[in-house]
Amino acid sequence: MASSTPIIEVRDLHKYFASVIALSGISMAVHPGEVLCLLGDNGAGKSTLIKTLSGVHKPTSGDFLVEGKPVLFTSPRAALDAGIATVYQDLAMIPLMSITRNFFMGREPVKGFWPFRQIDFDYADRVARDEMRRIGIDIRDPQQAVGTLSGGERQCLAIARAVHFGAKVLILDEPTSALGVAQTSMVLKYIYQVRQKGLGVIFITHNVRHAYAVGDRFTVLNRGKTLGTYAKSDIEIDALQNLMAGGKELQDLSAELGGMV
Repeated sequence: MASSTPIIEVRDLHKYFASVIALSGISMAVHPGEVLCLLGDNGAGKSTLIKTLSGVHKPTSGDFLVEGKPVLFTSPRAALDAGIATVYQDLAMIPLMSITRNFFMGREPVKGFWPFRQIDFDYADRVARDEMRRIGIDIRDPQQAVGTLSGGERQCLAIARAVHFGAKVLILDEPTSALGVAQTSMVLKYIYQVRQKGLGVIFITHNVRHAYAVGDRFTVLNRGKTLGTYAKSDIEIDALQNLMAGGKELQDLSAELGGMV
């Protein structure tokens, strides 16, 4: 790891929605140049946790530190300004708008002086094309509609956008869930490239094999609690799968179904 100080760290984090306990004592950390995979079944608390990390929700209690300093984000913009960028499954892209407009959405470069300022499309197109080429995607025309890209290419575009605008930590919400084998490979390779640049990555997924391909450490959630965090060298993929899916429950179900035959 490039640094002993985590970029993000949460300690004993709790989040309540009235009487509903969504998170109950979550502790985890992600360091520069590390891919931390967040694993858990539906209802484990993954979505609530990433929304808390990205400023959508305020924690009810617990410590939240960025680069060793306590923070309390009041909005997603505050988290983004601190270098925490979240790429959701829906990608927040407009299919009929160009690759360039989607890349710079809300942050368009301008040229000229008021009242004659306008978007500098030459510069924007050049940056969008260069950033995509840097990750191995040679787009024909940055003015083409982003909807013409494959699912994997759109995922890489969303990640490249976050990296370009200064993200220190990328939170990736199920980035490979709807992709085929080739597109998944493209995204996983790019996650590895991002890690090599010294960024921290929190990779949320249901797919243990995808997580194991790029992850350095694995935090497993269950019903709002942390079951444990494991280095890749300390846990085999089958053991990680059983831990995530509830090995004992599956064994009990197998035995029950076997008795019915």
